[in-house]
Amino acid sequence: MDREERKTINQGQEDEMEIYGYNLSRWKLAIVSLGVICSGGFLLLLLYWMPEWRVKATCVRAAIKDCEVVLLRTTDEFKMWFCAKIRVLSLETYPVSSPKSMSNKLSNGHAVCLIENPTEENRHRISKYSQTESQQIRYFTHHSVKYFWNDTIHNFDFLKGLDEGVSCTSIYEKHSAGLTKGMHAYRKLLYGVNEIAVKVPSVFKLLIKEVLNPFYIFQLFSVILWSTDEYYYYALAIVVMSIVSIVSSLYSIRKQYVMLHDMVATHSTVRVSVCRVNEEIEEIFSTDLVPGDVMVIPLNGTIMPCDAVLINGTCIVNESMLTGESVPVTKTNLPNPSVDVKGIGDELYNPETHKRHTLFCGTTVIQTRFYTGELVKAIVVRTGFSTSKGQLVRSILYPKPTDFKLYRDAYLFLLCLVAVAGIGFIYTIINSILNEVQVGVIIIESLDIITITVPPALPAAMTAGIVYAQRRLKKIGIFCISPQRINICGQLNLVCFDKTGTLTEDGLDLWGIQRVENARFLSPEENVCNEMLVKSQFVACMATCHSLTKIEGVLSGDPLDLKMFEAIGWILEEATEEETALHNRIMPTVVRPPKQLLPESTPAGNQEMELFELPATYEIGIVRQFPFSSALQRMSVVARVLGDRKMDAYMKGAPEAIAGLCKPETVPVDFQNVLEDFTKQGFRVIALAHRKLESKLTWHKVQNISRDAIENNMDFMGLIIMQNKLKQETPAVLEDLHKANIRTVMVTGDSMLTAVSVARDCGMILPQDKVIIAEALPPKDGKVAKINWHYADSLTQCSHPSAIDPEAIPVKLVHDSLEDLQMTRYHFAMNGKSFSVILEHFQDLVPKLMLHGTVFARMAPDQKTQLIEALQNVDYFVGMCGDGANDCGALKRAHGGISLSELEASVASPFTSKTPSISCVPNLIREGRAALITSFCVFKFMALYSIIQYFSVTLLYSILSNLGDFQFLFIDLAIILVVVFTMSLNPAWKELVAQRPPSGLISGALLFSVLSQIIICIGFQSLGFFWVKQQPWYEVWHPKSDACNTTGSGFWNSSHVDNETELDEHNIQNYENTTVFFISSFQYLIVAIAFSKGKPFRQPCYKNYFFVFSVIFLYIFILFIMLYPVASVDQVLQIVCVPYQWRVTMLIIVLVNAFVSITVENFFLDMVLWKVVFNRDKQGEYRFSTTQPPQESVDRWGKCCLPWALGCRKKTPKAKYMYLAQELLVDPEWPPKPQTTTEAKALVKENGSCQIITIT
Repeated sequence: MDREERKTINQGQEDEMEIYGYNLSRWKLAIVSLGVICSGGFLLLLLYWMPEWRVKATCVRAAIKDCEVVLLRTTDEFKMWFCAKIRVLSLETYPVSSPKSMSNKLSNGHAVCLIENPTEENRHRISKYSQTESQQIRYFTHHSVKYFWNDTIHNFDFLKGLDEGVSCTSIYEKHSAGLTKGMHAYRKLLYGVNEIAVKVPSVFKLLIKEVLNPFYIFQLFSVILWSTDEYYYYALAIVVMSIVSIVSSLYSIRKQYVMLHDMVATHSTVRVSVCRVNEEIEEIFSTDLVPGDVMVIPLNGTIMPCDAVLINGTCIVNESMLTGESVPVTKTNLPNPSVDVKGIGDELYNPETHKRHTLFCGTTVIQTRFYTGELVKAIVVRTGFSTSKGQLVRSILYPKPTDFKLYRDAYLFLLCLVAVAGIGFIYTIINSILNEVQVGVIIIESLDIITITVPPALPAAMTAGIVYAQRRLKKIGIFCISPQRINICGQLNLVCFDKTGTLTEDGLDLWGIQRVENARFLSPEENVCNEMLVKSQFVACMATCHSLTKIEGVLSGDPLDLKMFEAIGWILEEATEEETALHNRIMPTVVRPPKQLLPESTPAGNQEMELFELPATYEIGIVRQFPFSSALQRMSVVARVLGDRKMDAYMKGAPEAIAGLCKPETVPVDFQNVLEDFTKQGFRVIALAHRKLESKLTWHKVQNISRDAIENNMDFMGLIIMQNKLKQETPAVLEDLHKANIRTVMVTGDSMLTAVSVARDCGMILPQDKVIIAEALPPKDGKVAKINWHYADSLTQCSHPSAIDPEAIPVKLVHDSLEDLQMTRYHFAMNGKSFSVILEHFQDLVPKLMLHGTVFARMAPDQKTQLIEALQNVDYFVGMCGDGANDCGALKRAHGGISLSELEASVASPFTSKTPSISCVPNLIREGRAALITSFCVFKFMALYSIIQYFSVTLLYSILSNLGDFQFLFIDLAIILVVVFTMSLNPAWKELVAQRPPSGLISGALLFSVLSQIIICIGFQSLGFFWVKQQPWYEVWHPKSDACNTTGSGFWNSSHVDNETELDEHNIQNYENTTVFFISSFQYLIVAIAFSKGKPFRQPCYKNYFFVFSVIFLYIFILFIMLYPVASVDQVLQIVCVPYQWRVTMLIIVLVNAFVSITVENFFLDMVLWKVVFNRDKQGEYRFSTTQPPQESVDRWGKCCLPWALGCRKKTPKAKYMYLAQELLVDPEWPPKPQTTTEAKALVKENGSCQIITIT
């Protein structure tokens, strides 16, 4: 039964969830209603905060198939609960959807068929979503996605479009005709409206949601309690603070909603033309589109309202919304396997694999190209939140919670304070009952002790530091949409960088070319734009093999193509719409050299002309284009020189890929060596190839031929060498990060050797460091997966193992003493394919490779995200710096993602830098560290404030006294709020240091600091409290007490008379109260100064002028009223007169307290403890290539010293990567030797690990 009731939806995906079924129970509902009334609504609040409790308290378990409510729990580390109500979609209510064909489909169970006649292929693909007898479909909505009941799998499943399980053949054969009106209406009922609905919640709704936060409820409770105790002023101050906090929070939340709404509103409703089955064109609103509709792309372009696959014509699209790069991309129609000469008939369509043929939602179609009489058509594959843009918006609307130790520890700390409050609560009740105090007073005083221990101002105090940090970041051009992440950035110890546009300049410069003649390389040439080369095939390839287009008269396209085309100085001309209409074919794009490059006596060309007159100039027409494919690593074109009978095929791409498609006899023997020489110097190398096509290939045949038929048997023509310059600031920034013990990793889409070269140039890999390339091969022909390890500098000698110098191999000498350890630093480099194979087949090796992996080349966007996750799995705090949305997933997943692009795509990134330079990374980490230390300071100060006040009140409760209202007010408003909001103003330290701040509150140093200050403060307060009772002049205070011997003085007499007239009901005025008030007032300021540390993470506190001024002013004021009492002040604060000698004694107690507090905090904790541990680190793990921050050891020291953590093994580091680094030091098999192979054993599936054999 339990197995039946607990299922998993979205299995294996990021949003995988367990699902449980429940039915509403009336008797449970009645009991809960009674509980809500009895608890004054508190139970209702508790159930509002806890969806799991809410469902379990009001419902009974039921089979998922028949339940009324589902309870969902995420399977990730957060285990978050959600609940959703089951709704029923009745298909009978829709008149259009019940022709006979529909009823038949329902009786077959195919409620969600995407074609008119369900075939066997589709029976597997499309599930039985409805209960056949009732013609009703049960569903629920979670995070903007509808999940329908699926009879086939006996579970809920979300409705898929044409993006899964549909072959390319069926897209043409079954879906290209369009839908009937009935089918369209039927699908619309299921898929709903095609819109990404970001509703901006009303201010009232947001207000209710914000106010029902547990902290604000606690503040409300405190305010009501204080009001009953006539403590109105502070109650009013807390109310004002809460209102300001709520208003600012509402403003920022609403602003984000509005921004997001505006971002999706651009394409939410436009008019589109769709083709119906009978070839009629119908104009509908884009909100009515459903998967399967055939949309006509207008000539003048449009913003795509959905994801659609192109089946006719060509489009030029600006995809900056998705990729962050505003380079126009050419989209061609999906290859039709049934027409192509050579094609894979049953290849499944996938929007990612076929992205060159897919128009994505939110992207802008700038231009279309077409056959005359044929429209540019695309089939809608996904709508609404299922589209690429919808998924992006969903990830922003429903972000994953950030799991940060600080916040977990903060809750633990609060729980400790609550426990302390509980002790005080019980003590107060028992003490008051023993002293026969009235019930009303007992209730108020015992509850009051809770509000003292858990300060209601804590949330406002904690956010102050973050708000100030956010403001400082804004000043240096870094914008933040997730302020909580600023603190997390203070912990970053590894940063991943994209290469192009991030570490290096955006564009490439043409360094030169190296042509090939007779299978031999000629010497490199710098100038391509000359008369000698103008008619060469090499220049013809550079002129035609690109995806450039003219938009409003300006040449635009891929920056690499632009640089290449500009280098030859040719002119590109495109046919206008009118010219295209005159001919019954696509008019070619024409390229020609400028007249000055052509020799004076230009030959007239071939006399036998087919289509054209004698040409006056040399022109080449581009007949067919096969766009660049990152999977194939190449692009090609079919072109024809004006006047030539045969067409030419030109190809350019990655040198290895091109050489493999050329005739071996045309590729120079030293091709590999020449290529490596260039790539090692950091050049981007592109190879060119060419062949003459057969004359039987006519214009029309070329339009339908597959690229495989063209891209083979080519002649190798040579190399184009492009230079990608490092940005000026890159080396300096990376050096700063290395000095600060922050690891740097390169994640790029570029080639491996270029990436390694750039890594060396920018200092990511030092000259003496070794680079080991991991080349992983997937299982093939019954052979298991394996990894070949190459040493980067010896790749050229791979075929001669004996040639490798054994000295070049990274060697570790393991000695008895860590002091003698000598180790060569080494780095792993791998490409995206290898990374995927390692993730799948070598899970045991992943953590080891993460520890030293520095270069990850040819990485796809999802692989970048997987890399971030793999690094986080070994406990790194990972930052990611990229320049676009191809890094979008990685930017979101990282602890601190910073985008250098201000385009829409970067909206998912927590941080966006206005200046496109990586100098923002150290700035962000510095500010993060400052904000983190500020949070710790504030938290420690608020904890001490609570404990000091708690102890003051507990001491006074023992003599049935308390602090007066104005004493509370003076402490809470004048001291605490002023200090908290000014101590957060310290700016960040000007440079990054090697130390890292502690990651959590429950760390050795912090606990030692807090506990030592608590003991000191309690000790000196107790000393004052008990010592005053030992004074010869002491007596239990009464209105006629005169310890000051001031009976003769008129000044004191007046206040004395007031005392007599106004009876002190609460016993506020007494010697103990006055002593405790003065000593505790100074203690708040002492701990504020002790905790306000500057270096190494913040500027010194004397540079925080507001704080210094506030503290000095408060010191002077309290000293003044203590040493030179003012009657009016004493009367308001309910202070009694004590002898001058006792005032001096109190001053001495305070001075000794200050000396002890500051000495313990600044000398013992910082100088002795920190340095002892830091030196030990230097001798130990700090020497190794993993970055070991000293604080980790302080944490370990502290935790091992705590009584509840005595079981801790002292030598085991907390972070997995540090533990792993220690293990690898004594592993003789690691790192792998060059020229060795690691194989995965066949039986890898059982426990997810692999047995490794190393073959030399």
